[in-house]
Amino acid sequence: MVRPGKRTENERPVTDLNLYFDNASTSFPKPPEAVAAMARFLTQDGGTYGRAAYDRVLRSTRIVENARDAVAVLLGVGDASKIAFTSGATMAVNTLLRGLPLRGRVLVSPLEHNAVMRPLSMLERCGRIRIGVLPAREDGTVDPDRLAQTDTGDVSLVVVNHQSNVNGAIQPLREICRWARERGVPVLADGSQALPGASVDADGWGLDFVVFTGHKGLLGPTGTGGFFARTPQAVEPLVYGGTGSRSDSFGMPDGWPDRFEAGTPNLVGLAGLAAALANRPQAAHSRQDFLDMISGIEALPGFRVCRAAEPERQGGLVSVVHERLSPSRLAGLLWESYGIETRAGLHCAPAAHRTLGTFPAGTVRLAVSPYHAPADFEALLAALTDISRKR
Repeated sequence: MVRPGKRTENERPVTDLNLYFDNASTSFPKPPEAVAAMARFLTQDGGTYGRAAYDRVLRSTRIVENARDAVAVLLGVGDASKIAFTSGATMAVNTLLRGLPLRGRVLVSPLEHNAVMRPLSMLERCGRIRIGVLPAREDGTVDPDRLAQTDTGDVSLVVVNHQSNVNGAIQPLREICRWARERGVPVLADGSQALPGASVDADGWGLDFVVFTGHKGLLGPTGTGGFFARTPQAVEPLVYGGTGSRSDSFGMPDGWPDRFEAGTPNLVGLAGLAAALANRPQAAHSRQDFLDMISGIEALPGFRVCRAAEPERQGGLVSVVHERLSPSRLAGLLWESYGIETRAGLHCAPAAHRTLGTFPAGTVRLAVSPYHAPADFEALLAALTDISRKR
């Protein structure tokens, strides 16, 4: 294990280990094919999207549509035109929540991110909606057995964070969709942390909306993301502008995805995302390796792990707290003494931390990627063991 001494601001520990455990913020490293695709676009391809018919533009258009097709397959969507690209999941969520004719109550899981809660809170302050919370277990996962007793008479939307960005708990999304569909209530799933680890079958489950980001589990670059809308005609665009189609009108096109893609798209980013989706690396660790790491941390004196109650519902991240060290101090020790990169605090999810009893201090989050090997988990566990003994 690397135990670096004092370093200047720009220095980093020299090690063959992957000690980056902040993949829930943004994934690192990226697939080399994604990096190469972005460089190739900047140095060779160029061109805009859908605005002309010469080869350079046609190549750029193919890049975007290849990315769209790949996302559609990932989400279980048969009609790729219902996938719209945005700058990321936050823009996608805002487009849907502000573009849908919401009224009455909007029900959410207890583990929602502020990307959902802030737009909804704004709508609540404006008097358009009231926010309600779905019945859930202690770990924040929705309890399907209690859904039957939930009144949906005035509910216009259900929003579910498919995988928590705090404890990694994966929601029973399929069961939630079945319950909501029987009552005629649309469901919006936030897949920012869940994809591609948790399976999604939007068409098969009757999911109405899915939001995704490119730079986390999909291993693409920042500035990429979007949403699927089963009924895009029900959504009013958030951003208006040129689309390269229906340019004779001041109104936005009625067709999609053009209706939601005003302005020049992030072509460089989408080139990287398409390449990342096509070249996902095989994980260097097994699921059991990850679960063993969690068990190892739970066995350490002074530590508590915030995780899913059931191992089969555990996504690729957990949070830890120490009985004597604040999250910020623990994260600082991991970085300063062991070169391990984590994120401390509330993770833009105060609702989740209130549910898990870790508000207001928060936790230290440990999020893995396919590039982690068992030796990396061993290094993390050794560092936490050392801290447990000394603190």
